[in-house]
Amino acid sequence: MQFITFLGFTTFVAIVAYLATRNTNEESSDGYFLGGRSLTAGVIAGSLLLTNLSTEQIIGLNGQAFTEGILVMAWETLAAIAMVVTAVFLLPRYLKGGLTTIPQFLGNRYDKSTKTVASALFLSGYVVVLLPIVLYSGAVAFSAMFDLPELTGMTRIQTIWGAVWAIGIIGSIYAIFGGLKAVAISDSVNAIGLLIGGIMIPIFGLSYIGDGSVAAGFSELFTSNPERFNSIGDSAASVPFATIFTGMMLVQVFYWGTNQAIIQRALAAKNLAEGQKGLLLASFIKILGPLILVIPGMIAFHIFGNTLDKPDEAYPRLVAEVLPASLVGFFAAVLFGAILSSFNSALNSSVTLFGVDIYKEYFNKEATEKQVVKAGKMFGIVLAILAMFIAPLIDNAPDGLFGYLQEVNGCYSIPILTIIVVGYLTKKVPAIAAKIALASGVIFYSISQFILKPNLAESALEKAKAAGITGDQLDVVQAEAYPHFLHVMAILFVLNVIIMLIIGKIKPRTEDYQLTYTNQVDISPWKYVKQVGILVCVIVIMIYIYFSPLFMG
Repeated sequence: MQFITFLGFTTFVAIVAYLATRNTNEESSDGYFLGGRSLTAGVIAGSLLLTNLSTEQIIGLNGQAFTEGILVMAWETLAAIAMVVTAVFLLPRYLKGGLTTIPQFLGNRYDKSTKTVASALFLSGYVVVLLPIVLYSGAVAFSAMFDLPELTGMTRIQTIWGAVWAIGIIGSIYAIFGGLKAVAISDSVNAIGLLIGGIMIPIFGLSYIGDGSVAAGFSELFTSNPERFNSIGDSAASVPFATIFTGMMLVQVFYWGTNQAIIQRALAAKNLAEGQKGLLLASFIKILGPLILVIPGMIAFHIFGNTLDKPDEAYPRLVAEVLPASLVGFFAAVLFGAILSSFNSALNSSVTLFGVDIYKEYFNKEATEKQVVKAGKMFGIVLAILAMFIAPLIDNAPDGLFGYLQEVNGCYSIPILTIIVVGYLTKKVPAIAAKIALASGVIFYSISQFILKPNLAESALEKAKAAGITGDQLDVVQAEAYPHFLHVMAILFVLNVIIMLIIGKIKPRTEDYQLTYTNQVDISPWKYVKQVGILVCVIVIMIYIYFSPLFMG
């Protein structure tokens, strides 16, 4: 019965996506890569949210909440402010320039080689990090949810290989042969299911704690562990409070405003007003993200205490404990949709980056739009197969690989954000400044996080042990031995901006850069964009005040 429910919902999503996209002209770049620039607010919001959600995030962030409590909500609530920044500042400029890819702007603003380097950095992040990890984490969760080793009689690693290829093939069909519109439509349907299924878990969990009463369950959860409802993280926390004002917001703006896999949905808006409404609608829903990605982890801590071997077991164990058996199939389908969305969205963006920024630029300058789309599809097939071969190998990697690879992403996120922001806010900074900023950002961050940090942390740990320090205090010593990586990102962002401005002063462009309106879509802003944006920011601030010692004592 569980498998039939799962299969039924998954098939329903596929049929809806097919019917919605069968009349889209996908032989043109706009038709294939941007869904014909036809996406409306609801579709954009749904696709943005589901592209963001993946098994790694659903399980991983709840795992962090299991360990640390509500303070990890920063990754969710602050995303809403980043979406406001994107809607008000970045999206109007993107649509005015008629962009298909973010590196395309860098080519217009600086030069062709800057665009190529940025595209290569994005692609390397997708190929080496994002695609294989989404496939692997999804396969592990799916294998455990249906207990595939027991069901099939295969070993655990064999079921992971099978699940990886099943997810990869289905995701590739959506992304490569359906284009962005198929991805966005399926995302929107799955987003509804994910919201319903995701909210069911805390409701059933609180009801479980409260003996049938959700209100009693929440009261019990709060009174039993009030310290875990503190939104202010100390220096040893994964998100120290101070990082909210430094690198955290930079990471959020990079992710929601410049990451091709995310912003491509807004670039496909039928006009600026729809794009802004889509982003702001998504920001409101994102504020509710902790209900799905934080509260279940805290409920799991209340139920299981410290009995779990790993924090990442918290969410799947909670689902198995509190969800009625009749709903497991539906929830598995929803989770499968989240896995699929993250994979096919990154793959579609990779296809777009290759076809528009690399193939047409270096392989066939005279290529027709049909040829560009075809080349992108062929590249996507190769990329998907490569990711499917790499993903199961992650099972042999040491513990903590996911966290390590997430930190690696900082090598390119801040440099790219720097040159985009400076590119839009200045007119005279030349291409050489962007190239130096990209190189210095990657090099300095790599030295900081992978050479200096490990050595200084290890030295501090040895001194602390020699001084007789033990237990949790060792974690504090290690955390304070070197600045948090989010602080490092902020420092490097400021440093890169200064470098670019100095170069712009010494060796400015011969001609001032002017952003030209391409008339691709109407760029009249939504008349309430600023008022709604301010409201979103105020709500986020009020949430932090409410869950702080200032309010809660």
